[in-house]
Amino acid sequence: MDIIINSDNNVESTLDFKNNFREELTHSLRRFDSYITRFEVFFSDESSNKNTQDDHKCVIEARMKGRNPERVSDNGNTPKEAFDGAVSKIKSVLDRVVDQQRGY
Repeated sequence: MDIIINSDNNVESTLDFKNNFREELTHSLRRFDSYITRFEVFFSDESSNKNTQDDHKCVIEARMKGRNPERVSDNGNTPKEAFDGAVSKIKSVLDRVVDQQRGY
């Protein structure tokens, strides 16, 4: 399973930043390993350098074997908050899709 992490120019995404989120995503979603070929994560700061509420956005796209990609997004005050919200949403989506595939 590949994990690609990108960001816009307003989010400082160092190698440590990317590795930390990659490890957390791997740990949080490992139960879906046999269904997913790739996760793509994109961070953005919607208000650039203005300090507003929920201006950080995280989009997670899960590419599943034999299916169209599933995509969720969430906003937060920090990239971490936005990421945590998006991970929670993608877990729910993947649980539903996997249950459908299993015929539940």
